[in-house]
Amino acid sequence: MEDIVKQGMLYDFYGELLTEHQKNVYEDLVMNNFSISEIAEEYNITRQAASDLVKRINRLLNGYEDKLKLVERFSKIKKKIELNENLSDDEKAEILKEL
Repeated sequence: MEDIVKQGMLYDFYGELLTEHQKNVYEDLVMNNFSISEIAEEYNITRQAASDLVKRINRLLNGYEDKLKLVERFSKIKKKIELNENLSDDEKAEILKEL
């Protein structure tokens, strides 16, 4: 399940950098839960071509993340916000005093 979430986040952050065809294939894979066979059938390509295309898209998205780290930064900020929401007002005031 965590892998699907990561794929979705990578697509959310970097999907616009893909070609229209790559976006459609990746949306079918991640959002519509298509199998490689279903993608091959949908786009009238071989299973091998569909598998290669999906691997290439994953490499692209992971390469963008390796360089830009937007998903990593987003996740860190989200965790900090969640921690902040769990602090009492007194704890927040104490932290602010230390800054």
